[in-house]
Amino acid sequence: MFEGFDPVNLARFQFAFTVAFHIIFPAFSIGLASYLAVLEGLWLATGKPVYMDTFKYWVKIFAVSFGMGVVSGIVMSYQFGTNWSVFSDKTGPVLGPLMGYEVLSAFFLEAGFLGIMLFGQKRVGNGLHFFATLVVALGTLFSAFWILSVNSWMQTPQGYGVNAAGQFVPEDWWAIVFNPSFPYRLVHMVLAAYLTTAFVVGGVGAFHLLRNRYNASARVMFSMALWMALIVAPIQIFAGDQHGLNTLEYQPAKIAAMEGHFEADAKGPMPLTLFGIPDMEEARTKYALDIPYLGSLILTHSWDGEIKGLKDFPREEWPNATVIFWTFRVMVAIGFAMLGIGLWSVWKRMRGSLYESSWLQRAMILMSPAGFVAVICGWITTEMGRQPYTVYGVLKTAESHSPIAAAGVGGSLIAFVIVYFLLFGAGTFYILRLMSHEPRPLEDEPARQPTRSAGITPAPSLEGRTRPDPAR
Repeated sequence: MFEGFDPVNLARFQFAFTVAFHIIFPAFSIGLASYLAVLEGLWLATGKPVYMDTFKYWVKIFAVSFGMGVVSGIVMSYQFGTNWSVFSDKTGPVLGPLMGYEVLSAFFLEAGFLGIMLFGQKRVGNGLHFFATLVVALGTLFSAFWILSVNSWMQTPQGYGVNAAGQFVPEDWWAIVFNPSFPYRLVHMVLAAYLTTAFVVGGVGAFHLLRNRYNASARVMFSMALWMALIVAPIQIFAGDQHGLNTLEYQPAKIAAMEGHFEADAKGPMPLTLFGIPDMEEARTKYALDIPYLGSLILTHSWDGEIKGLKDFPREEWPNATVIFWTFRVMVAIGFAMLGIGLWSVWKRMRGSLYESSWLQRAMILMSPAGFVAVICGWITTEMGRQPYTVYGVLKTAESHSPIAAAGVGGSLIAFVIVYFLLFGAGTFYILRLMSHEPRPLEDEPARQPTRSAGITPAPSLEGRTRPDPAR
């Protein structure tokens, strides 16, 4: 059935498929854990029950998403030993400890305090429960720290030597962990997780506001999400620009592919190609719509900056420009669309009609999955742009895979596709069902408000229950 297929490409596709499923859950849980911590902190600080109502609404969704992320991550990690055993052997002395630190410092924190966060409020009290929520949120950020360190070292390796067996061995752990691209990737990914979560939360809030504009929890979701979009989206655009400068320095071939820039003998400023079809066979971008000088200005912050084209590099080391040219543009377009939604919300707030704007609410619903699309497009751009290497510049993908026949890889790929769509499809359906339920006050919950003994004065018990003034 798989005769004639390249086992390396099948293994690459299998890893890409499982990672694409996996990455959406950590991206969501990183942002949602921090959102839950903010909600509980606001409840403790103000005593307003609406914040705890919103917390209770989202904590169930977080639990399901977190579980799906753990399961998909375990499956993905097994592929290092099955399809990529040579890569695991050569990079194990460097990457193995980093992934171990992720388990010790992140997963243990999350697993150790997740039960208290989900089920312990009645047993441990408000203060300790809030601490558990903060620790879970911190654990998700630690996880991002170590995983991004691993991936960044594969992009910009340093601090290593090579032993007699051809393995990469650590020589400077500080240089390995804090490799040149790591700070930019970490900031870019964490901000992407926050924006992804904000638009999911805002989309759910908008969905329920269209049904009942006076729902207090839906108002909190919608308003907080739009503040996040307004504040974080421009920071993310700036962080992306800085990440691009770093990529230009360390992975110039990736930048050339992202920009559809082929010409090796082109002198002077590079235009910004808005649209086009990069043709790898003909080594040119067809139907290009260019803006003169702008490419050099964005990439070098200089009007006359010169950028290398793909023809400046050996043909066998070209990334697939046809794909990453478009995934990069989709990611950027979504980022600016998020900023546009944030600016639109400011105008509505100034007019006092934020919760009455059905068009803004519909736009938020349409944009609710956009963060996931941007994250996947960004991941494709990053990983395909690194090709033909697994460790950039020193270990090629063709030299990293296990000696497995195409039939074996293809058979497991089919099994993964079937199981993933059944299992994670069911989980996603359940999450969507939870989101479709209207947020309601949890009036039957005991200890609804922080006590004075905790040093916090509670607000009146009806706060957040009454019909809000539409002008607020």
